[in-house]
Amino acid sequence: MTGYSSPAPPHAHSRRLRTARGEFAVVDVSPAAGVPVRGTALLLPGYTGSKEDFTLIHEPLAARGYRTVAVDGRGQYESDGPADDEATYAQDELARDVLAQARAVGAPVHLVGHSLGGLIARAAVLLDHSPFRSLTLVSSGPARISVSQEQRVKLLRDALAVMSMAECWEAILAMGPPEEVGGPARGLGGQDHLRRRWLSTSPAQLLVTGRQLCTEPDRVAELAAVPLPFHVLSGAYDDTWPVPDLDEMARRLAAHRTVVDGAEHSPAADRPGPTARALADFWDTHATPQHPDTTHSPRSTDSTDSTDSTDSTDSSVHDDRGSRSR
Repeated sequence: MTGYSSPAPPHAHSRRLRTARGEFAVVDVSPAAGVPVRGTALLLPGYTGSKEDFTLIHEPLAARGYRTVAVDGRGQYESDGPADDEATYAQDELARDVLAQARAVGAPVHLVGHSLGGLIARAAVLLDHSPFRSLTLVSSGPARISVSQEQRVKLLRDALAVMSMAECWEAILAMGPPEEVGGPARGLGGQDHLRRRWLSTSPAQLLVTGRQLCTEPDRVAELAAVPLPFHVLSGAYDDTWPVPDLDEMARRLAAHRTVVDGAEHSPAADRPGPTARALADFWDTHATPQHPDTTHSPRSTDSTDSTDSTDSTDSSVHDDRGSRSR
């Protein structure tokens, strides 16, 4: 895996995105002058995450002609949200935020959701798929998270009920080194950034979305009925949603399936080059909206060896279409 440092992309534009549902903090990166624009993607981060989690894939996607807009959801890091009004963070409310964000960015867009962001992206598509050209679920599964991860989320929620955000952060760090503790203590940008992000995130957002992760129902059949192209992308190992479960979800969706070797739950940080390449390859095949009758037509299976230009270690992207066996 790559080291977790994240210099800002040279062409990044950090700004406030005005929408019909308020303003949201975004990082907006467009292709350089002279690069034909092929489309726009809206990127949703996961639980305890932020827009910076996508830092390392902006530039390679811009080089392929894609504008990428990574967003802090309501109450996440630099986007405003109430500290104690839990109703604000109901999944349908967050999904409606995504619909407004897509329209403000310039629909139709390719929608990408990582982990919790994938559950919110799915909810948005089920409310209204018209602002989207495709949906990519990154390390985001069919229903609730694994039992081991439920226990970790419950510990965090229990701590938030009796401790301040600052006290929780110190308790998290006391549990061990970030690479072992994971969660909010591990990610791009270094400990100073991660601490600022944690302290700036709404406690109510963490409590409500943590419950969502632990109780999410299986909505794959509903999603499969939506006339959009689907892509399920993950690392080769994931303890939040086991990879075989993601394989089966892809089969049920008749989705394009990508497994990024050498990556775990955060492919965009672990293996940014192969992850960006897999996203762009998928989007290239759906550069214009498809007729609903052809969106889920059978696809051939292929496998592509890919070398990450940002990482000297060889890597592979197993890129399958439709079902795959393990």
